[in-house]
This record gives sequence, structure tokens and C-alpha cells, in this order.
Amino acid sequence: MNVKKFIIRSYEGQSDRVQVEDLERRCKVGQSESVLDTMGDPICRIRNSPMYMMLVAEQNNELVGVIQGSIKMVILNNHEPPKDLAKVGYVLGLRVAPHYRRKGIASSLVQKLEEWFSSNGVEYAYMATDKENHASITLFMDKFCYTKFRTPAILINPVNYHHLFRISSNIEIARVKIEKAESLYRRFMGSTEFFPSDIENILRNNLSLGTWVAYFKGDDSFGPNGQVPNNWAMLSVWNSGEIFKLRLGKAPLSCLLFTKGWSLIDKMLPCLKLPNLPDFFDPFGFYFMYGMYHEGPFSGKLVRGLCKFVHNMVAKSKDENCKIIVTEVGGRDHELIHHIPHQKLLSCPDLWCIKALKNEGTNTSHELTLTNTPSRSLFVDPREV
Repeated sequence: MNVKKFIIRSYEGQSDRVQVEDLERRCKVGQSESVLDTMGDPICRIRNSPMYMMLVAEQNNELVGVIQGSIKMVILNNHEPPKDLAKVGYVLGLRVAPHYRRKGIASSLVQKLEEWFSSNGVEYAYMATDKENHASITLFMDKFCYTKFRTPAILINPVNYHHLFRISSNIEIARVKIEKAESLYRRFMGSTEFFPSDIENILRNNLSLGTWVAYFKGDDSFGPNGQVPNNWAMLSVWNSGEIFKLRLGKAPLSCLLFTKGWSLIDKMLPCLKLPNLPDFFDPFGFYFMYGMYHEGPFSGKLVRGLCKFVHNMVAKSKDENCKIIVTEVGGRDHELIHHIPHQKLLSCPDLWCIKALKNEGTNTSHELTLTNTPSRSLFVDPREV
């Protein structure tokens, strides 16, 4: 049988958009079979990155595969200052039409994207996936020699539009200007793993809704000469729902049982004012809390106060397209998990894998995973969520 060979080429917006969106709908991701609605802009997840590329696989005039990639400069702590900046490429959005799988299309897409990375001086390529996505893990780790790098936790909290969280009266929360936010981030998170060199572009992006700090009343405030309180916390908020929506195809049995039990308790004991669990089978958006930083022995309470503040901000906005608030923490920030409001059965572990594209010298992915212990904090770029 004469089977035509597929070709890999760059995405062309006007002619490919409809087919790429159709492919995205047909390729359900993960155990929940989630579907991404890009709302007419298939490159929405990479458009805000400094450099980006989408490649498509075409066979018989049909698009049968797609992959996306972005490039940026970040802090990697296996590099010695002042050479701690590294150019990294992020791999995301790998999709292959169901009837065209196991034909080498995914491998060809990854290979071509890595070639684009290398041609632009990228030192490391990395990807993130669900820890249960065995097909993706096998492809990247076994075939392309990616190495396990980090296992951050994705924490999800439903928005309750009928209830506002009470924030302790001894906590002061203030919004800071972009210039001040950039200064604080560079000063206190500038050495954090994967901290982006263009943090100012993230903070100035229209999708970034602002940066807030929290501290205890009566504690020393932020002074003009760089003074900070003994205990303080900071975070920023990104409106991911403005550029794409998610929809679940199915929910795990444990989640379904939890939802039914939750609804039963709410009916029997309405005085508890349990948050309404959203309908994830309809398209929904979310806010992403990023750049979370805290300092001081009692700063965990301030982090919780900031998270409650973000929830109340969403609830007051009445933007019911935003059904959940998400954050991702890794490294030493795992100690913060019990301070961040979230539903355990909705939250999940993530897996980051990395690969060195330049083998000269000593900067290999093996050395990177050895020299950078998981105790280091990790900055999750909201542009890559």
C-alpha cells in the first residue's frame, strides 16, 4: 500500500488555524481527557513568550500533528555567576491525531523543534507533563534522553461566588507598582531556579492583573531604602482564562465521589457554607498565582491571607468564567502547601524533564539534576501554564 510520507513545516495562521483547533479538540489530554479551547488563537499559549514557534505535521493535505515551543533566558544554578543565565527552550502542546499515532510523527515533531532550539542557541530544552502521562514520559525520557528535573505540585482551589473568605484583621495587604514589583522580584527571587530575565515583560503584560504584598499591622513596613518587614509575602496574578479555556472530558472516580459527598454535606449542613464545586465539563477559565515569595517565621499566615484575597477578588468580580484559582509550587516551597487553600482531589503533581542540547563543557542535564537539589525554589512562568 502506498502511504504518503508526512512533512513537518511551520504553522501558517490563516490557512492552518481551523485544522489545528479541530486537532486540539480531538486530542484529549491526560486521565481527565481535558480539551483546550484556544478561542480562535492556536498559539495563545506561546504568543507572550520572547521567541516562539509552532510546527505542524501534514499528510495528504491534512494536519495530523502539532507541537509548540518557546525560548527565553532564565536563571540556572549549575552556572556560576555572572554566567548563571541560560537560554532554555520549552516544549509544549504536542498533539497527534488519534488515527496517526505510532507512526513516528511525535518523534519527528520533537526532533524538528529541538533543531529550531539549537539553531537559536538554546542550551537546555525542558517539558512538563502529568506524572501519569506514561506515553509522553516514555517518548521524552526514553527516546530523547530527557532527565527528571523537578516534581512541583499544582494546587487548585474552586472559586465560591457566594462566599468571601475572612482575612485576619491584623494583616495588611497592598498592591505594589510594577517598578516596585520588579525590584522586589529581582532582589528576592533573582537567584530562584528558572527565574526569567525578562520579568518586567511578564509584570507589564495585560494578562498580569497585579502584584500584592502582605505584612502584619504594627510590623515595620516597606521603607524607601529597601527595608522590608520581618514577616512578609508577595504574589502576582495572571488571567489565563483571557486567552484559553479548559474543559474536562471525564473526572476520576475519586473526584466524582468527592463531588457527590460534598454536595450532600452542603445540603444537609448549609451553615458550613462550603464552596460550590464548579462544573468542569463546561469550558472554564482560571487565574494563576505566580511569583509567590515569603519571608519570616510567620509568613505562612500571610501567604494564606494573600490567597484568600485573590479568591475574594475573583468572587467580587462576578466573572463566572473563572472557576478555579491555580498555583504551582516546588522545591522548598512545598512547605507552603498547607498554607495555600486548595482541594487535594483536584490538585495533582507535575513532572518537569530537562535535556542539555549543548554537550560541550560540563553543562549536561545529568550535572544539572545533581547540582540543583529539589530544595531550591522554582519560578513557574505564567506564560507557560
